[in-house]
Amino acid sequence: MTQTMTKTMTTPSTFLNQALHAITDPTRRRILQSLKQRGAATSSVTPAGKHTGLCAGDIEERVHLSQSTISHHMAILTKAGLIDAVKQGQWRWYKRNEKALRRLVKSLRAQL
Repeated sequence: MTQTMTKTMTTPSTFLNQALHAITDPTRRRILQSLKQRGAATSSVTPAGKHTGLCAGDIEERVHLSQSTISHHMAILTKAGLIDAVKQGQWRWYKRNEKALRRLVKSLRAQL
């Protein structure tokens, strides 16, 4: 069973504040970079049922932090809407939300 984690709708100001908070941390930027290298623009599951994102274990290996620390960072990135999380069985797969990242850049241009 696959379950997509849903995000709540936010106002433009709330989105910008949450997104900026999320990317202020260097570890979260490294996580976003790792997800970018893993084909962020593709769908999270291929026709053969294989995931194209990264699971938490993959991210742990790339940023060299504990599972609990990774979970904390992933929760912040997910709440900000910058990544999408899909739960399949006991695994949670993550990929970048490119649309939200473009929205962040657009919001910054408009605000600054």
